[in-house]
Amino acid sequence: MATSAEPTPPPPDLSGEIEVVGRISGSSNLAVLARIVSTSEVVHVIYKPVRGERPLWDYPDGTLAGREVAAAVVSELGGWHLVPPTVLRDGPLGPGSVQLWIGDPYEPLADDLVVDLVPEGRTPPGWHEVLDGETPGGSSVTVVHSGADDVRSLAVLDAALNNSDRKGSHCLRDASGRLWAIDHGVSLSAEPKLRTVLWGWAGEPLPDAELDRLERLSDALALSEGLERLGALLPEHDVAALVGRVHRLLRTGIHPHPSPGWPAVPWPPL
Repeated sequence: MATSAEPTPPPPDLSGEIEVVGRISGSSNLAVLARIVSTSEVVHVIYKPVRGERPLWDYPDGTLAGREVAAAVVSELGGWHLVPPTVLRDGPLGPGSVQLWIGDPYEPLADDLVVDLVPEGRTPPGWHEVLDGETPGGSSVTVVHSGADDVRSLAVLDAALNNSDRKGSHCLRDASGRLWAIDHGVSLSAEPKLRTVLWGWAGEPLPDAELDRLERLSDALALSEGLERLGALLPEHDVAALVGRVHRLLRTGIHPHPSPGWPAVPWPPL
């Protein structure tokens, strides 16, 4: 099993011509499987055009693609390296986010779940229970998540990002077992909106490694270069709120609790 997040290898080139393969069904916003062909490789990506975004009451129109890219920038600046390489660029359907596809798009990923359902009260050793529920067939179950170090790192990154939609299906392991996190369009709001299935450490002290990452992110956000990168992707007040969240996590030194008056777990959780 993978442990803590490790630095990524040099990212693939995402600047070549985008060739659309097909639309990804089931996505609430337009999401397209595409490929970028260079002289040395073929890279599959997920392309989310701005013009395919559905308006949301709590996020400014046309900002979801920028939030996808900003999440990758935050992950990089803090040294988590959990978000696949992601850029904002033009494509055949207009400007949008372009993110490296993890694994082979025509083959299933490694069967190494991060979030799972188990019979109620039967949380496996080393896992954390999130909530009890019932299947459509009436079986009592418990939603659980892995207690691996890299999953804990993701919980901290999500707290910094104010991620409002961390579902189990957004946590992927590639063939090597490396953890990747996707779908960050509804993150980085200025209002408290943390909604996740990774609540197993709520109220516990942050590990030293995570405090180090938060310090690294805080230092990067204190420099004009870091602020300019994020300012090109997000409204100014959202960048300021990110800085405040990072300072608060460092000051309290604990994993956050759910916010009052806001649903703590996305639906469906998986």
